[in-house]
Amino acid sequence: MERNTNWIKFVGTAGARFVVAKQLRSSGGLWFSLQGVNLYLDPGPGALVRSLSSKPKLDPTQLDGILLSHKHLDHSGDINVMIEAMTEGGYTPKGVLFAPQDALEEDPVIFRYVRSYVSQIQVLKENSIYTLGDLKFATAGRHRHSVETYGINFLLPEVTVSYITDTKFYPELLSQYPGEILMMNVILLTEVPDRKIDHLSLVDVKKILGQTKARAVVLTHFGMRMLQAKPWEIAEQLSAETGKKVIAASDGMTLDIKELLK
Repeated sequence: MERNTNWIKFVGTAGARFVVAKQLRSSGGLWFSLQGVNLYLDPGPGALVRSLSSKPKLDPTQLDGILLSHKHLDHSGDINVMIEAMTEGGYTPKGVLFAPQDALEEDPVIFRYVRSYVSQIQVLKENSIYTLGDLKFATAGRHRHSVETYGINFLLPEVTVSYITDTKFYPELLSQYPGEILMMNVILLTEVPDRKIDHLSLVDVKKILGQTKARAVVLTHFGMRMLQAKPWEIAEQLSAETGKKVIAASDGMTLDIKELLK
């Protein structure tokens, strides 16, 4: 793991309960190495195993922090074991945990006994700025989702990387994510009018692509029907239609920030 370059590793790209339960895609979340800082985002089920079996291996003891966008299990299933791995079972207390309030207090997903293993816990609030070493990032407004949920803008010196996590589409969404690189979770292939599913669909993605100034767009966190529709082909078609660089993430994919913007 090189700390002198900025990169993102997709440890897992699964979204929705059936893809996660069947592990049609890994649900491990994302590893960010930005500004010399290693930060794990949303360590879902399999995060530890997938990290250690990654090529090259991702060593959890090298993490500087863990960031949780919201407490649903496909995002938080391995958060306690990743805290233990980062801190060598609590014998080497270190790192910062960033999480919404309801992940800690209301039906918590982070065990109380592991909280003492980290150096600090910072509670996420909307439209707030946080720092970890030389890395600065900001939450956007609270998402329209069934639990307290925040997307993130990673504020690098030369580029902003925006990450839209799980949410229902709403008109103000795009203005909260100004990044030159835009990553977003796309569960649904089409809308499901008779069911309340607070996730983005491919229809929403097309709306966003029509308005965003992002130079590169990365789709991830796919539901069953998105997988069946072959997201890499969808991304290729969207690129052709919009003239933007659109990429469908795959398990194990590593994106170099500098290369992505070429």
